[in-house]
Amino acid sequence: MARVHPNMVPRPASAVVDRAEEAPTTLTVWRKSLLFDCKGFTVYDASGNLAYRVDSYASENGDEVVLMDAAGRPAFTIRRKRFSLQGEQWLVFAGEETRRPVYAIRRNGRGKTMANVTACAGGTSPSYEVEGSYARRCCVLYDGERRALAEVRPSPKEVVGTDVFRLVVQPGVGVSLAMAVVVALEQMFARPSLLRSWSTA
Repeated sequence: MARVHPNMVPRPASAVVDRAEEAPTTLTVWRKSLLFDCKGFTVYDASGNLAYRVDSYASENGDEVVLMDAAGRPAFTIRRKRFSLQGEQWLVFAGEETRRPVYAIRRNGRGKTMANVTACAGGTSPSYEVEGSYARRCCVLYDGERRALAEVRPSPKEVVGTDVFRLVVQPGVGVSLAMAVVVALEQMFARPSLLRSWSTA
C-alpha cells in the first residue's frame, strides 16, 4: 500500500490558504485519526505535510465535529441541526463559536444534487450545490454560475478502497470551507458514518 502520510511535520494553516490563491490545492484525505481510540480524518497537502485533522472519540455521538488545522486550531465547527423541517441539516460555525452559523449544509435528494450549501444570517457569501456520489468519492461543489469550485476524487490506483481520497480545491476558494463540506457529507451520506453513531440519530 502506498504511503498515505510521508511527512508528519505540521505546517501553519496560512500556508494552505495562501497556496489556494496561486493554483488548485490538492489534499489527500485519510479517513483515520492519528489519535488512539479516536475516529476522524487526517488530511495532507501535496507535499505530504499535515494540513487538517478531525478527531472524534469513540464515546462521542458525532453530532458536533471540529475541523482543526495542522497546529490544532479550530477552523470550523460542524453541528447537526436538530428537528429541522427542511430535512437533515448541518450548521457550519467559524472556529469554536457555535452561536452564529456561517453556512447551513442541507441534504437534498432531488436529481443529481446531493446537498445545498447556503450562507446564513443574510450574509453576502454565495450559496453552492454539491452533485455526484460521496459513497463513490466522486462529487463536485458548484457555485451559482455552475463553476466547479472543489471536487472529491477517488484515491490513486495504488491505494485500494474508499478510506483515502483526494480533495481538489480551485484557486480563490476557501480550502477550510471545502474540507468542512466534506466532513458534513461524511455525516450525511456515509453508511456507517466514520464520525457519527447512528444509533443516536
